[in-house]
Amino acid sequence: MSQAEAAAPAKQAGETAQDGERKEQEDSAEGQEQPRQKAWAARRDLIAHGPEFISTLVGGDQFGQSGGSHYGDTIFHIGGGRAEASVATPGPVPGAEVERLAGAFQEAEDFGEVLTRLKAERFLLLSGGRETGRRTAALMLLHRLGLDRFFELEPPTAFPALSEQLDTGAGHVLCDLTVSRNHPLRQPHLLALRRELERRGAYLVITVEPSAALGDISSVRWDPPSAEDILHAHVTPATGESAWPHLRERAAVKEFLAQEHPPRQIERFAKEVVALHHGQTDERRLAAYGAAAVRGQVSRWLTEVEPILREKAFLISLAVFDKAPYAVAAEVGDGLFVRLQKIEDPFVAPRIPVFGTSREERLRLARATGYVDTEVTEHGPVIGTFFAEFRDRQTSPLLLEEVWIRHPSARPAVAEWLRKLAEDRRPLVRTRAASAAAQLAHFDLSSALAHLIEPWADARDPHSWLAAANALTMAQLLKVPTILRILHEWCTGEVESRRWTAIRAFGLLGPVHHEEALEALLDAARRQPPDDSDADTEDDKPSEATKQFADALELLLLAVRGPVLAQLARQLDPDHADRTARPYALLAFFQACTQSKEEDRGRPIVLDWYGEALAAGNSTVTRHLAQFWDALLADRTHTAPALAVLRGWVRAADTDPESERALVPLLYELAETPVNHRRITHLLRTVRDSGGVPSPAADRLLNHLSPA
Repeated sequence: MSQAEAAAPAKQAGETAQDGERKEQEDSAEGQEQPRQKAWAARRDLIAHGPEFISTLVGGDQFGQSGGSHYGDTIFHIGGGRAEASVATPGPVPGAEVERLAGAFQEAEDFGEVLTRLKAERFLLLSGGRETGRRTAALMLLHRLGLDRFFELEPPTAFPALSEQLDTGAGHVLCDLTVSRNHPLRQPHLLALRRELERRGAYLVITVEPSAALGDISSVRWDPPSAEDILHAHVTPATGESAWPHLRERAAVKEFLAQEHPPRQIERFAKEVVALHHGQTDERRLAAYGAAAVRGQVSRWLTEVEPILREKAFLISLAVFDKAPYAVAAEVGDGLFVRLQKIEDPFVAPRIPVFGTSREERLRLARATGYVDTEVTEHGPVIGTFFAEFRDRQTSPLLLEEVWIRHPSARPAVAEWLRKLAEDRRPLVRTRAASAAAQLAHFDLSSALAHLIEPWADARDPHSWLAAANALTMAQLLKVPTILRILHEWCTGEVESRRWTAIRAFGLLGPVHHEEALEALLDAARRQPPDDSDADTEDDKPSEATKQFADALELLLLAVRGPVLAQLARQLDPDHADRTARPYALLAFFQACTQSKEEDRGRPIVLDWYGEALAAGNSTVTRHLAQFWDALLADRTHTAPALAVLRGWVRAADTDPESERALVPLLYELAETPVNHRRITHLLRTVRDSGGVPSPAADRLLNHLSPA
């Protein structure tokens, strides 16, 4: 068979792939007029699916890990700990295991304070990362209480059922409890648990992820001890304290300690150091062990023959989807493999074994760990999803940097792959593609702009604009220079797609840059006032430009609240010198009023905000919120939609007493004018549920408005 004949199947496969790509492009072009994703929904996707550094995008709301704050938490540092088992088994914890852990454990200064707290409260929430020794810390707290029996509990399907596993007079550890906005902890549950622990004379320590949505529930933040403290705790019992200073100064030891390592790896390295002290190994072998630092490992993954190209693609995919479902990283990794194969050997069709890959082997190769957790999706939580994450948190950024900077031949494939991921139907995939672009911009801004961000911003598809906005938002969080300048130029520029991108990015960045964001948005609004000719005058629909600015201001308002509310309220003032931004501010507030707290029985966010301000005596906030409602009801465009929102709030009050308590003073204040009084009383008399039954809350609210 000739070379041409041999290459024919590969050529045919390539032509088929090109035909498929053209078909995908045509399909994409046909769907370019699809509606824009709502700003608040897009923001929630970024919260739910962004990488860890998104938690810095925090105001007082729930960005990242419960707003990125530890409400009332204690920062808890403990000395050397012992490596914990990778998988805890429910049931009794052997006393011998506890004693072994205690032998290498050193208390820090604040240990006594945390112990006192546990003794008084009977239970403790310990927040820390995986493989940081948090289980060991939990057991040691219980051990120091003088208990002699310990039990590992199984995560319950419902938190109140946890009491059924408690044993009288024992110490209990519950590891890796899933706590999220969809599965929150409630104070009543914790109070009931405490009463049961007191009744049984028992104690409990619960470990959770740092990203756990704890709200205002107090926790103790577990930060692992330094690598040097752990190494010291494991080496000195076998070598004596006097040998430590000399061993610590060994070049291999210093190099090892300069890197991040999980406790289990440090314990293994400690055995090598002890062997060196006893003459059972040499400096070279010790140095070879220490050379297994993350960057060296990453370099070997990419440059050596093994792993094969498909596994290299999986490693890169896992770097993008670190701490995400394993199946997603594996699935989209094959798409990257196809593109890399096309560059490496275009005449060989890529071969993907459908059932030939071992998940466990892949994770072992990647020095990653797998765990079962709850996946957040747009359709609700999915319990029991298998996640994967690198054991060392530096692996992901280092791997992306190594690929992008040291192997530029891979750039076309990686860029094409990320651009395709940004079109995926799954919010997780789209968001991670944007986060990868942000990290690449951190390494090389110009190339990331040219290959990814600018093509997204210049596309015709609004979903691509959102990818660019998310990428620029996260790039700013990574402190990439000039991002704010780029956003300001785009926001005030003439290119519609780039202007939309910048406006959305400024809205997302509000919690950390609300002053810059407001300044840029208002500046852009003055340059491009609302275009009445662009509006549908028959039904008074806002123009596209108005919706763009309103979306961004809505994000700022709900994320930052007080300062943005005050600034926007000034735009409503009839005496304000420049009222250009008034339509944007009014529409932004109206849109904010349509948003609800999904994690709290769908309670309206703005109404809940009004109630909180009322309870706190914050008359400035309540006055501004009422001022906006007055403006909505007086505005011809917004009167009917605003009354529809109030109708929904009244219906919500039928099942939510807190909403009703907030509505009483709000409606009373709004009804001070005769026109609004007629509108609101008519609304309350006509509120019905879906079955036509009058609203009980409406009757009570009407009594408050009617004269005695």
